[in-house]
Amino acid sequence: MDTSNRIFLFGSNRQGRHGKGAALTALREYGAIYGQPEGLQGRAYGIITKELRSNYPPVTLAEVSAGVARFLDFARSRADLTFQVTKIGCGLAGFTEDQIRPLFADVPDNVILPEDWR
Repeated sequence: MDTSNRIFLFGSNRQGRHGKGAALTALREYGAIYGQPEGLQGRAYGIITKELRSNYPPVTLAEVSAGVARFLDFARSRADLTFQVTKIGCGLAGFTEDQIRPLFADVPDNVILPEDWR
């Protein structure tokens, strides 16, 4: 299978420090840009799910939802790309799958969800 048009979707922190989890994979393997928290970067796309600084408020589910909506708009505009979704926000960011999965309820055909999110 040709994966040259495959984009790796990952959860990022507000600072774009891709140091752990799927963000580190995005940095090392898909060209994510250190310091860029959101959007297309290399063969990766980041959605903000976490705040690193302890003296700042955490990222809210509403903020993640808005990021997912921006992503879905982008995915709809780029039918030439295929987006591989990871379980953003469900690891280091501390959200549950039951909170995040519904945000991906209406995805276009070029968005591939984790098997148990379909």
